[in-house]
Amino acid sequence: MDHVTEKTIGQMVADNYRTAQVFKKHKIDFCCKGNRTLSEVATKKGLNLEILLQELDTVQAHGQGDHLEVASWPLDLLADYIEKKHHRYVEQQIPILNQYLDKLCRVHGDRHPELFEISELFKASGGELAMHMKKEELVLFPWVRKMVEGIADREPLVRPHFGTVRNPIQMMMKEHDQEGERFRKIAELTNSYTPPADACNTYRVTYSLLQEFEEDLHRHIHLENNVLFPKAETLEQQTVH
Repeated sequence: MDHVTEKTIGQMVADNYRTAQVFKKHKIDFCCKGNRTLSEVATKKGLNLEILLQELDTVQAHGQGDHLEVASWPLDLLADYIEKKHHRYVEQQIPILNQYLDKLCRVHGDRHPELFEISELFKASGGELAMHMKKEELVLFPWVRKMVEGIADREPLVRPHFGTVRNPIQMMMKEHDQEGERFRKIAELTNSYTPPADACNTYRVTYSLLQEFEEDLHRHIHLENNVLFPKAETLEQQTVH
């Protein structure tokens, strides 16, 4: 049991993504704050560690479900997957959600002034994520792919202009933290994405899309912080001389 309780929650989700549903249920951040151990989290949140372990055992005992286990994928494939699935999703959803939020502010803003702050936070997130993803696509991911090629070709690589992969990774992780905090505020302002009693269908759809966006962002950040980034650092040690 000790080895389980002392494993970081980020590593637990990397090993088996079905554990994420337990952490989500207890509002435990496994992406931006995935470097905490299970025992640390239980103590801080006042949760029963035995019950947490039982819930984790239960979800891991079930079938594979729809989740892909990507921890064992080659890093270039994982970078491709993040870019094609998560980056594309973000790019597609930002204009849709901005349009919905603008409409809600116009129609319901007088009775629900929190909508203006929600809209402002999401627009800020959309702008920052667009720049963030471009940095990954133009700098970090190409270097990951080049390192994978270097291993295959057994050719040592020259150190990149940014020095070490740790430098862009630290910047990406800092930006992940900022987006995680922004969405914690959005979740708080929306009462965990619960529409008010007088909400119309557009209101309900918007909150559902916001919640879906946050969940996808959690998965996205988890794959980078807890799987891609640490493996990229290890790979660099093997390829750069």
